Amino acid sequence: MTVHEPGIGRYYEDFVVGDVYQHPLGRTISEADNTWFTLLTMNTNQNHFNAHFAAASPTGRIIVNSGLTVAVVLGLSVIDMSQTALMNLGWEDIRLTHPVFVGDTLYAESVVTAMRESASRPYAGIVTCRTRGLNQDGDEIMSWRRTVMVYKRDAPHDKHHFPQAKSGPLSP
Repeated sequence: MTVHEPGIGRYYEDFVVGDVYQHPLGRTISEADNTWFTLLTMNTNQNHFNAHFAAASPTGRIIVNSGLTVAVVLGLSVIDMSQTALMNLGWEDIRLTHPVFVGDTLYAESVVTAMRESASRPYAGIVTCRTRGLNQDGDEIMSWRRTVMVYKRDAPHDKHHFPQAKSGPLSP
């Protein structure tokens, strides 16, 4: 019997400059998502939660909180770009290029633009990518450059974290 340890994502050695990752999941933004995020982050701009107020705006309706859209697009990219990350090192050139509304489904894709080994952590490398979010119609809603430090394949830090069952191995 082979036991496969839990794991998804890519290690430093798996990345290649120029490779594009179309991240596999999409996420539809609900009214509850937008309202809760707006309340949790203390954003008092009524364009995010007051339909009567937002009706007088240029969009004519509630616009999704841009902090939420950034968080969702980032989250969609994790499975490919930073599942094995130690830490994010920075975001640059965040651009919000198209409004997002309740009911929109967001997707993300990233291209690797640079890589280098870490000078201070021999078990890690640094990957830079450009990520963009798309809505269901293919409109680019946002983009940024992100730099992340990811583990190398032989790094011990993200291995063997699954607990041993006190009752013994799982059997068929």
